[in-house]
Amino acid sequence: MRFALMSEPQQGLSYEELLALARTAEAAGFETFFRSDHYTSFPGEAGLPTTDAWTTLAGLARETDQIGLGVLVSPVTFRPPGQLVKVVTTVDEMSGGRVELGLGAGWNEREHAEYGLPFPDLRTRFDMLEEQLEIVHGLWTEPAGWSFEGRFWQIRGARLVPRPVARPGRRHPNLIVGGEGKPRTARLAARWADEFNVSSTDPAGVRAGCERVMAACEAIGRDPGSMVRSAMVGVLVAPTEREVGQRVASLLRMLGRDVAGAEAWLAERRPRWIIGTPDQALEQVARYEAAGAQRIMLQDLLPRDLEMVRELGELLGLQRG
Repeated sequence: MRFALMSEPQQGLSYEELLALARTAEAAGFETFFRSDHYTSFPGEAGLPTTDAWTTLAGLARETDQIGLGVLVSPVTFRPPGQLVKVVTTVDEMSGGRVELGLGAGWNEREHAEYGLPFPDLRTRFDMLEEQLEIVHGLWTEPAGWSFEGRFWQIRGARLVPRPVARPGRRHPNLIVGGEGKPRTARLAARWADEFNVSSTDPAGVRAGCERVMAACEAIGRDPGSMVRSAMVGVLVAPTEREVGQRVASLLRMLGRDVAGAEAWLAERRPRWIIGTPDQALEQVARYEAAGAQRIMLQDLLPRDLEMVRELGELLGLQRG
């Protein structure tokens, strides 16, 4: 099993706090540090500081050494695909080829309204995503002079220089599509993605989503084994039950919820989070692995609790030799 750390900096993190978290994840042995791509603060208090995902990753590219750096996910509504490719390819060069890119249709209507970003209906956003995936892949892989005629974007005589950093075993920066594996998402992932990510569900949901995407790969003649299968899973782990309770209370306070409801909160999340003491956490990891996940993005909603990140590295045996 491979492990990445997933952060939500729109919870009010400054760049310096984000850097501390990424460096801690690197020292703990995580293979990749992911961050979300949001412009408004949640969960918890509204109106907290937020930062741009790709601007901060450019900084992290120069202030980390080994850890992969990625976004889960960049909404199709935030950036035109040609601009996104140029930004991501630049950060890839700055990092020495450590970048990963997750793409999605976007969902948070409020942040679009706050920043004057168009927010068309879901079907239109998926139409845009389909074109974006083809354009991103084409600009990275097609020869100079490649063109594309779409409903939303047109590419004529493209010349992307430089190209992404050449690294063994990758055709371009790892391209991730996520979802539940519904028919259209499964088809898009099978056609364009290097990795399919199932988010916020239990192991049975991961298995079902991955099976649908594997079937979509077979339907177009793609080897299902060429698709990495991953899950983004909430994490809250501590050495003892008492310390687990303390971290749950900290998270509930951050969310603005009543700490007295901790037991109900825990009960609702235990099936779909990696949560509890080390033995409990490892049991849940094993269930996700048995469901077919090859990589887990541990979604950390306590980003200032750097000790938990260190503890996770020790628990999962991630320390770099």
